Amino acid sequence: MKNTVSKQDGHQAFIAQAEKAWRENSKKLDETYRLHYHMMPPAGWMNDPNGMIYFDGHYHLFYQHDPYQAKQGPMHWGHARSKDLVHWEHLPVALAPSGEYDMGGNAGQGCWSGSAVDNNGVLTLIYTGHVDGKTPEEVQCLAASTDGVTFHKHTANPVIGDSPDAERFGFRDPKVWKHGEKWYMIVGYGKDGIGKGIIYTSSDLLSWDYQGAAAESDGTMGDMWECPDLFPLGTDHQHVLLISPMNIAPVKNLYLAGNFDYDSCRFEQKHAAQIDYGFDFYAPQTLLDDKGRRIMIAWMNIWGATMPEQAHGWLGGMTLPRELTLAEDGTLRSHPVPELAALRGLHTAAADVALTDNEFVTIDGVRGDSLELDIVYDLAVTDASEVGVRVRCSEDGSGYTEIRYSITEQKIYMDRNLGGEGDGGVSEAPLPVQADGRLRIRLFLDRSSIELFAGEGRIAITNRVYPNPKDTGISFFARGGTAKLDTLDAWELSSVW
Repeated sequence: MKNTVSKQDGHQAFIAQAEKAWRENSKKLDETYRLHYHMMPPAGWMNDPNGMIYFDGHYHLFYQHDPYQAKQGPMHWGHARSKDLVHWEHLPVALAPSGEYDMGGNAGQGCWSGSAVDNNGVLTLIYTGHVDGKTPEEVQCLAASTDGVTFHKHTANPVIGDSPDAERFGFRDPKVWKHGEKWYMIVGYGKDGIGKGIIYTSSDLLSWDYQGAAAESDGTMGDMWECPDLFPLGTDHQHVLLISPMNIAPVKNLYLAGNFDYDSCRFEQKHAAQIDYGFDFYAPQTLLDDKGRRIMIAWMNIWGATMPEQAHGWLGGMTLPRELTLAEDGTLRSHPVPELAALRGLHTAAADVALTDNEFVTIDGVRGDSLELDIVYDLAVTDASEVGVRVRCSEDGSGYTEIRYSITEQKIYMDRNLGGEGDGGVSEAPLPVQADGRLRIRLFLDRSSIELFAGEGRIAITNRVYPNPKDTGISFFARGGTAKLDTLDAWELSSVW
């Protein structure tokens, strides 16, 4: 049962009903694929991260949520917070469909994605109200909280009541920030087959002036830009625009780096590339924390995928938090935040491990489903064509996920075709050999996920995998010749739940 409270009973009654649902449903979960150290819903459905903000001493993460079922339905905003980006506390549901601008249309309704700002000590959420078949279908709305937990929708909703064009493909996912004395909002948009990020400005968060498109597709970047996030990084004029473009498979995420002019509200693109090369990385959002760091988290699933955990009463996880920086050449780098070292437990190290052609080498003490692996190969002393590692290996060798680096192609691959339940597929990313001849790969394994980082932050690959829980083996290999595993550091990682 969902949203059985009458509209007249108010938003807080819907919140109480949603809260009761996830608490009851959380007692009935199958734990098989539950993550140990990633943010995930207590029960029910999770997708896009929303409202990421550092506020009153906590990192706040809101997210698209259906507390009643493990599939997408009427969208609520789930809510969690953390003091260290590692240990998360689930808080009451923040938003529920309750107004004529976000309620109705069965599953196609709700409080869709958006962002959060600190408005003079008031935590304010800006989100898209969506109702299938309604005219207009998508509008922009506000909700606010003085305690950071209980939110009230603004009586002026919707604060932006319609899109600039009568015919368009999507008008949603507002990301708001302040520059000087003015508020800026970028909204995901599509028009005539061209994805765009359009800009509004305001002095009070209530009255908004349309400023046109900050940036748009060149015809190869999708027909709708979901979840845009535009922020300064590096110097005052350098900015990065994160987008989740629709209908350009297999690419599911892009960043544009360049300059943003606050007077004209136009973005000048200088670089464009994928943020993450895996199958399961979507709708990234960032925050600026009290240390001045730009932190990014994304949804660690993807639309249209087989999602085995749905049958277990829950769906969805968030990626590890990653710190973003700009390199000297203006391209984006991402690294797992150093706070994750707090999870490290038992440590195993190895060095100078010889790898012969097409033999799989195991190292005592290195196995498991919740691990951090820091792997360095010395490519200067190899005649092999490939080096790599298999993780989550079965005892009989029939199941595994393989990470391999092709020295000749200078590409890194993650192959999950034998990874267990769920979808297969091979992710690949360009990765030139480093000047010192060493290849460093960092892997984070967490029961039903793998995140890879390489190339000094240039490359990330994120995938969900669903192996048999008993499959915990790890082996190292070379192909086409001999190679050397220069160093290995492996840590067991503890659960935060």
